[in-house]
Amino acid sequence: MVRPPFRAAVARLRIRRRPRTPVASLTAAPRPWVRALGLLAVVVLGAWLGLLAVGSVRTPVGPMDTTMTLRPSATGGTKINVSPLGALHLDSHHAPVRLDVDVDQLDPERSQALVKHPERLSGLQDEVTDDVAAGTRDLAVRSCVAVVTGATALGLAVYRRPRRALAAGGLALALLAASGVSAYATWNPKSVLEPKFSGLLSSAPSVVGDARSIVTDFDVYQQELARLVTNVTKLYDATSTLPVYQPDPATIRVLHVSDIHLNPAAWHIVQSLVEQYEIDVIIDSGDTMDHGTPAENGFLDPARDLGAPYVWVRGNHDSEATQDYLKKLRNVHVLDEGSTVDIAGLRVAGTGDPQFTPDRVRPRGGEEAERRAGGQLAEALRAQQRAGTPVDIAVTHDPTAARETDGSVPLVLAGHVHHRVNELLPQGTRLKVEGSTGGGGLRAVQNEKPEKVRASVLYMDRSTRHLQAWDEITLGGLGLTTAEVSRHLPEENLSKSTPSPSAPTPSP
Repeated sequence: MVRPPFRAAVARLRIRRRPRTPVASLTAAPRPWVRALGLLAVVVLGAWLGLLAVGSVRTPVGPMDTTMTLRPSATGGTKINVSPLGALHLDSHHAPVRLDVDVDQLDPERSQALVKHPERLSGLQDEVTDDVAAGTRDLAVRSCVAVVTGATALGLAVYRRPRRALAAGGLALALLAASGVSAYATWNPKSVLEPKFSGLLSSAPSVVGDARSIVTDFDVYQQELARLVTNVTKLYDATSTLPVYQPDPATIRVLHVSDIHLNPAAWHIVQSLVEQYEIDVIIDSGDTMDHGTPAENGFLDPARDLGAPYVWVRGNHDSEATQDYLKKLRNVHVLDEGSTVDIAGLRVAGTGDPQFTPDRVRPRGGEEAERRAGGQLAEALRAQQRAGTPVDIAVTHDPTAARETDGSVPLVLAGHVHHRVNELLPQGTRLKVEGSTGGGGLRAVQNEKPEKVRASVLYMDRSTRHLQAWDEITLGGLGLTTAEVSRHLPEENLSKSTPSPSAPTPSP
């Protein structure tokens, strides 16, 4: 009489306990998108490890031994490392891989052969192009093997299933192929026209080359690159006294500086740039001082001994006393209220800032005062045009005033804002605003990070007196240890500088 009810109770207990033991949920497979993300992570990590391990090739390029490597990158491009001088960056392509070329050493025998047989230089650029192409092909094959091997090995270690491991290897190969297609589709042969060099300041002009040659003659530029290859010994042996390419006789070199703000280190930097680039004229768009007091005037004395004529306009931190002191210095040309000077083959006009605000708290006339000053300068420029003596470069301190000159001059320079601006205004005038050549001045040391030192070298055509190209020089840290030189061309010149069909297209 007892057992049936007991069995029934046990049965009811089993029925009740079954829903409370979700064993299936503990062993359920992860969602498909989680598995896909996991596989992708394994593929990317394995491919990267494979490239690090075996994804590079050593190949001769002319007289140099180099190592070529593919590296994962968010932006792509090509990086040429010339230790200990620095690196040359080219915006050659957009893909998730970057081509790194490390110059390892100079082969003595091949170098001596070039020195003893100069006639071989005529074919050096073709030899270099062929060497790079051959190295790139070898690198592509080795990279395929590296990414497939790395992804497959890591997939086998993680999943312990051959099928999953092979899937990881296949996906890695597909991703590399897609990256190659992306690089080919976005390949930019004109990237060699706008290189960015980072490294020692003294070597930068030699690595970047001559702007006039780049703009007008692509073949000449290739020869200069070949010449750089043959001079690697000099680059290593005399990094502080590198020979700079001789400036083209048809090019006028202008150094644009601004906002020195009483930083004495700026004079040494300016003088170094004048000597290294063989500058024809320096243009300072103001704020050389900090408070404009007579006690600061002695700071201006080095301006007369910089090795090039010095053209200056007043900034809002420069007083009338500052301006009067500079007028008395030899080799210095002060511009104000639309006055002009003919210097180094150029006609330059400028006006000083209408406002003097050294303490940054005095009432200001604001943008309206700047616009009035810019309008007066524009009227003076138009008067020069009517007289048959057009101005080539206009200079103001505040960009607001500079914008008022649009349509009355090809190029207008300004400063004030401590960062660079390059803008083609609606009526065709190009506005170039320079950063602080004094790194924001002595006040900048109060900031958490020191402000960078900036200056630009403008290459002007001597016949048309139009801007052909410019190099932006940026000094990092305290402004004395590292340098970056970035080459830029106006859009109209870049479109005209397409390599001729007879000229070999540079390989990455």
